[in-house]
Amino acid sequence: MGVTPSKERSRYWDEQSFNAASPPPPPPPPTTTTYDFAPPPPTTTTTSYGYAPATTYDYAPPPPPTTTYDYAPPQYEYAAPPPRPPAETTTTTTTTTATTTAYRRRALDRRFSRISDEYHTVEQVTQALAQAGLESSNLIVGIDFTKSNEWTGKYSFGGRSLHHIGDVPNPYEQAISIIGRTLSNFDDDNLIPCFGFGDASTHDQDVFSFYPDGNPCNGFAEALARYRELVPHVRLAGPTSFAPIIEMAMTIVEKSGGQYHVLLIIADGQVTRSVDTETGQLSPQEQQTVDAIVKASEFPLSIILVGVGDGPWDTMKEFDDNIPTRSFDNFQFVNFTEIMSKNIPQSRKEAVFALAALMEIPLQYKATLQLGILGRRTSKSRGRVPLPPPSGSYGAYSFGTETSKPTSFPPNTSLYPIYENTTTAPSAPATSWDDRVCPICLVNPKDMAFGCGHQTCCECGGSLESCPICRSQIQTRIKLY
Repeated sequence: MGVTPSKERSRYWDEQSFNAASPPPPPPPPTTTTYDFAPPPPTTTTTSYGYAPATTYDYAPPPPPTTTYDYAPPQYEYAAPPPRPPAETTTTTTTTTATTTAYRRRALDRRFSRISDEYHTVEQVTQALAQAGLESSNLIVGIDFTKSNEWTGKYSFGGRSLHHIGDVPNPYEQAISIIGRTLSNFDDDNLIPCFGFGDASTHDQDVFSFYPDGNPCNGFAEALARYRELVPHVRLAGPTSFAPIIEMAMTIVEKSGGQYHVLLIIADGQVTRSVDTETGQLSPQEQQTVDAIVKASEFPLSIILVGVGDGPWDTMKEFDDNIPTRSFDNFQFVNFTEIMSKNIPQSRKEAVFALAALMEIPLQYKATLQLGILGRRTSKSRGRVPLPPPSGSYGAYSFGTETSKPTSFPPNTSLYPIYENTTTAPSAPATSWDDRVCPICLVNPKDMAFGCGHQTCCECGGSLESCPICRSQIQTRIKLY
């Protein structure tokens, strides 16, 4: 039976009445505010984490000042972000591994103990070295005999040559004495191989031994005595390279069966660098020195470079930063002049210098233990053989015998002539090399003459106030062609 129109209208009005009496249903939520989870309460401090990760983390959010997000941020407990592409994960892992490896290499020596800097005497520094773990050490000494020693004491040594022999110990003697006294307790046999480099017989290619047969000196007192005997007979030259003395030290370490040694290099200047060497490039002498330092890190050998005289030392201070990766940090530069010019008591100066020179030694010694190179024969040394000392110095060879070794610093008598008085004596014939090369840079040809007759290159002579040879005031400069 069909529904009549009146009944249909009645049902319609009944429905309309019901709808009018009931509240309207809530509208459907917008698609842009749909949550897969309950949003955080309004009072929470992490409301920003309630947004979808794809919207919030198009860029890396700034981390809190004291928090590093090596893990997922807090909101990832609710909605994990989309996984990173595989390429990004690989890059991050590789970068992290490389960074960790580089940090470990740089921090190698930081794993070991180091001594503090509150000491007032050399004896206190010696005790600190022992307490820091240094057990045994053998000293090797290398002395710079380049030409620049004649004028680089203008300000720091009263205008005298740095190799001046007189009543007051020169900087070379002071450095040998302080380091020798500090390390003597760690040297079992007290034998110190001593060498010179940079003179007219060795230049930047060889070293000469203090004794004709290559014998070491018996203690630092004999090393000082023999040094004073050699100085009047050494003809200063150049150029400067530390590679020969470092290679000589490696040979000694190799022959000792891998015993730990400390090479003390005392020099008045930086490694020779020609004026035409481009920025960022190394001169031949610099490259040879860098290669030798890197090679020396394969031996139980620490290298201490002590700078004496007026400098400059800016390059040497940056030298360590430019050395490639080594097995351990085996090189240390110390500015002797800067320390000795401090307004503190002499004993305190000596302690500060000894500390600056040797404070890294316990770390380096323990590094050789951990690396397994202490007591190991490598057969990697160049096998250098030193030249004999300069002619004319053989008369004092009696110090090489056991019965005549001195036990104290030799007296200051006329037996040790003043160095400046010997420079004008024809102790050795002039060579064509000396005639052509500037005595300051030891690289450029001589093309400027002074009124006194001595010559340099224009590059060096243009800024001089006094002649580096005779020390007379420069009043006339003549360009040579």
